[in-house]
Amino acid sequence: MKKRKQIALVAHDNRKKNLIEWVEYNWESLIPHRLYCTGTTGTLVEKAFLSKIENQKDGKKYTKSDLDLKKLKSGPLGGDQQLGALIAEGGIDMMIFLWDPMEPQPHDVDVKALTRIAVLYNVPLANNRSTADYMISSSLFESEYVPRLKDYSEYINRKV
Repeated sequence: MKKRKQIALVAHDNRKKNLIEWVEYNWESLIPHRLYCTGTTGTLVEKAFLSKIENQKDGKKYTKSDLDLKKLKSGPLGGDQQLGALIAEGGIDMMIFLWDPMEPQPHDVDVKALTRIAVLYNVPLANNRSTADYMISSSLFESEYVPRLKDYSEYINRKV
């Protein structure tokens, strides 16, 4: 994991407001990193960042070109799978996924697969704001870090 992280930001509909509030509070910590978002969340995150950038006080530090945000498809339309593929390819360093524990999701299987792949590849995963706060306030957030990955060669080379 390099010093500049690749961070996935995802939120179910009933948690988007929470994620946007978190992003607005932490935008200066997040803007130096590459961000990936699914669907509508990406549009809302981009809008929040642009508002913060435009409303900086004198001595502006950031411009619109500093925002490195990649919007994927909506989760139910394949965005969860796109994100899972990025994780499997080593393209995501950490994920903030505020999912809604009170509402059944039509793509619940996709959500479970995404969280499973994050755990499988030892990607730090926050499912609530408190954990997200701990992750970005860690000294590891601003430094290089080499996560330990389980060796799956025995599984890959098994006889079938």
